Amino acid sequence: MLTSKSFALARRAALCAALTVLVSACAGPQKPVSLADTIAKTPSLSTLSGLITSAGLTADLQSAGPFTVFAPNNEAFKAVKPATMEDLAKHPAKLKDLLSYHVVPSLTLAKDVKNSTVKALNGDPLALSKAGDFVTVENAAVVQADVLASNGVIHIVDTVMTPVKK
Repeated sequence: MLTSKSFALARRAALCAALTVLVSACAGPQKPVSLADTIAKTPSLSTLSGLITSAGLTADLQSAGPFTVFAPNNEAFKAVKPATMEDLAKHPAKLKDLLSYHVVPSLTLAKDVKNSTVKALNGDPLALSKAGDFVTVENAAVVQADVLASNGVIHIVDTVMTPVKK
């Protein structure tokens, strides 16, 4: 027979078990987030995230897509001359063109890359290449492939690519 002390202990254990089940049910799988939100939450893409905001591209990268973003990491932006970065900061249209050159308006996973040319969001051609598992876009190497988002995929690259001068 249960004593009042063991009954209270059993009651607490049952309550804890019920709360655990309830909390687990509420913490189900998280909803996938957009490319813009995924970039914003990725520490190695913090520079790119700020530039996307400055260029007014956040809404585009939150739209339905699908898009493939070749996202230069923070180290890639450190390699860009400071004068170039200052010029881009002063000319939002140039910045938008540069960033749009890193976006393709279709979904391309690393396994699907073929040696080909695709059209970037800014209209310029981008050369894609693949040798084994090694993927490049123009002169940039993909250092982390297939970061999935609700509206596309991100491939993190080691170089800021420059669009053709118009």
